[in-house]
Amino acid sequence: MTGTTDLFARYPGSTGDEAVGVGGALRPGYDALAPAVEQLGGVGLAAAAVEMGRERRARGVVFGSFVDGALVEQPFPVCPLPRLVPAADWAHLARGVEQRTRALNAFLADVYRPTGRRRGEAGGAPEAVRAGVLPDWLVTRSPGHRPGAVPLAGPGQARATVAGLDLLRGPDGWVVLEDNLRVPSGIGFAIVNRDSTRAALPGLLADRPALPEPHDAVAVLRAALVDAAPPACSGTPQLALLTDGRVNTAWFEHLLLAEAMGAPVATPDRLWARADGGVEVEVDGERVPVDVLYRRFDEDDLAGHLNPVGTPLDVLVGEAVRAGKLALANVPGNGVADDKATYCHVPAMIRFYLGEEPVLATVPTWVLADADDLAAVRGRLGDLVVKPVDGYGGQGVVFGPTCSAAELAELEAAVDAAPHRFVAQEPVDFSTVPTLVEGAVVPRRADLRVFAVAGVSTRVLPAPLTRVALEEGSLLVNSSRGGGSKDTWLVP
Repeated sequence: MTGTTDLFARYPGSTGDEAVGVGGALRPGYDALAPAVEQLGGVGLAAAAVEMGRERRARGVVFGSFVDGALVEQPFPVCPLPRLVPAADWAHLARGVEQRTRALNAFLADVYRPTGRRRGEAGGAPEAVRAGVLPDWLVTRSPGHRPGAVPLAGPGQARATVAGLDLLRGPDGWVVLEDNLRVPSGIGFAIVNRDSTRAALPGLLADRPALPEPHDAVAVLRAALVDAAPPACSGTPQLALLTDGRVNTAWFEHLLLAEAMGAPVATPDRLWARADGGVEVEVDGERVPVDVLYRRFDEDDLAGHLNPVGTPLDVLVGEAVRAGKLALANVPGNGVADDKATYCHVPAMIRFYLGEEPVLATVPTWVLADADDLAAVRGRLGDLVVKPVDGYGGQGVVFGPTCSAAELAELEAAVDAAPHRFVAQEPVDFSTVPTLVEGAVVPRRADLRVFAVAGVSTRVLPAPLTRVALEEGSLLVNSSRGGGSKDTWLVP
């Protein structure tokens, strides 16, 4: 390791910073990057940030969020300083994310088994419940459990074709914060972050020919979607990306991924029923039969959209799937496996379904629907992070240590009124990374979303997305809560 450069001379290194240690020494990886960054200097980095913003505005790189019921498109800012993930860390993360995805898909297959239950099996409970590994309420009381989704997966199809796991680098290494198995977003933004770096800072990448390329994730994603095709499909499966259109917060990503995969965009007004029971999408005035729909909006909204002849989308695609003419990816009903109450049971799933020990650690979690867990946290909510069981995007998350007395009293009242709606977790003192904010390089908290796809095999994608909190002291990295992003380098 070397000493700090002029650019980092005033940077407050720490044990939890990924680039600069307590004594001010640059950590491995960042010491090799430092000369190129030093050559740019603060002025060069600021100019690169301006160029990145210009390039992204020209491409329409935005992320939507709803404000007072209206969709507001906002720039998805990117910091010119990349985040470096060492090869050893990435190998560990890849093993852990693939393992966790395999276990969660096994759980989903168990929950939604369509046939084969023997007579006398109590209530058709999943095998893991009957074995005493998981509590029955984990399924029956889950807000994401959809009994009607049983026939919406084909034989052997992974119900979560695409998974996105959020990870933090804590004092003892990497931990999983949450699993996203419904319609995880971010692959396209990881790709475009590399494009922005290449456009604004070509010299920074010039000496890095061995870096894995996020664009390579597209071929792996496409292959997993092809693997989801129904058995009746002959020849090369036709893919289409199912979206509700510009009203979707990730509309930009939908367009990017559809174009990259060579798949048409299928909005509800362009989907038609076929005479043989399948569906087709209208493309440039012609109808193209579709074998696999890559679903990119919430399953609860399917019924609210009609095709051109007035058929609700859930009816249209449901009938096609049941007829064996169509596959949906991801399959509806995955919320039973990724809600916050399920999270702490995933290590038990890994042991039961896979016969393996978990590779990745999890955050200590109390499910407040459980009387013992609720009793364990009484009087401690001020020290914990409280989350709604079915929340997403950081919505409803309350950091107890930052609450005022009035806010804490309000939180305690909400938990007492409906404890089944919440989980509580120990706060994680997760890592910071150097981030350019208003012309200065400062430490900011960052998480890492790692994607895996499940087809014939389960594979991690070489396109992790770093999200970073731009406000000082903030723990919320979500783009919908004012966070930004970074190009993520998987370095040897």
